[in-house]
Amino acid sequence: MTPRDIINQTLEFGSPPRVARSFHDSDMVSIRYRLSSRHRDWRRIREGYWERTDEWGNKWARLDATSRGQVVKGVLEDLDTLDAYQFPDYSQPESYQQVRNAREAQPDKWLIGELPGFTFGVAWRLLGLEQYMLNLLPRLAELRRLHDRIDALLMKMIARYAESGVDAVMIWEDWGTQDRLMIDPALWQKEFFPRFRTLCRHAHEHDIRVVMHSCGQVGDIIPGLIQAGIDVLQFDQPDLHGIDRLAILQQEYPVTYWCPVDIQAALQSQDEAIIRAKAREMLDKLWRGRGGFIAGYYDDNPSIGLDPEWQEYACDEFVRHGEQGNYN
Repeated sequence: MTPRDIINQTLEFGSPPRVARSFHDSDMVSIRYRLSSRHRDWRRIREGYWERTDEWGNKWARLDATSRGQVVKGVLEDLDTLDAYQFPDYSQPESYQQVRNAREAQPDKWLIGELPGFTFGVAWRLLGLEQYMLNLLPRLAELRRLHDRIDALLMKMIARYAESGVDAVMIWEDWGTQDRLMIDPALWQKEFFPRFRTLCRHAHEHDIRVVMHSCGQVGDIIPGLIQAGIDVLQFDQPDLHGIDRLAILQQEYPVTYWCPVDIQAALQSQDEAIIRAKAREMLDKLWRGRGGFIAGYYDDNPSIGLDPEWQEYACDEFVRHGEQGNYN
């Protein structure tokens, strides 16, 4: 059975022979389109500070050489400049040549095409988070124009990814702080749930899955995300939601979780026994030999201040006990 088959069986709760994984010889490969306009790669500005510009024109910064960084200045000065702004063109097939190359080179891997986000993630980066949040309620009608344009662009992008041979598309869209959702759950349900549903349906109509990463406390919208069509939820802090609660939600909704051992809780203990116990718990409660769980790995150990050895204990436990008949 190929890694691609194992991931597909995992999502279908088809009792794969072992737990799917994204570490060591990963079952997955992530790939990204390439646009030349506006995009500038990371460059070091000074000691401990890097900047880049994305294809939208947003400026990003980071304080180390490995993290994803964050937007520090959106390309739009304010909503009044929206009509004059030229959106990137994601419809050209040549922008996905490296995606097609990856599919041809690794036919047995589960290929993920990276999206720039969904509606919310793209919109707030264009305006900057503070300005976007300040305008979200008083100027929602105007923001909907921006949201609609983003969604139309993303639908073209999803179709191109599907044509290029991906198995899934993935978004990184943080919706929570450490203790609450960033917006009122009722507003999320009214404005963003329908957009998630439309974009997920579009992906499913093209026979590809949707994977979503989100940081922070998003428990209020997990059921909505699943109902909208998210197939895989990637959490780096699963303990923030509670493994037991995630397991209960999984009994109600057929969702797959993709998680490392919690990067801010168990891993930070730097205690082998605690880390191994947490990995076993995740297998026992979320995988259970039937699927529904992908054993993860946080690939930026420096940013969380840990030596890689601590995650290796988790990986070893996932491998040892993540086989049929061997996880109890």
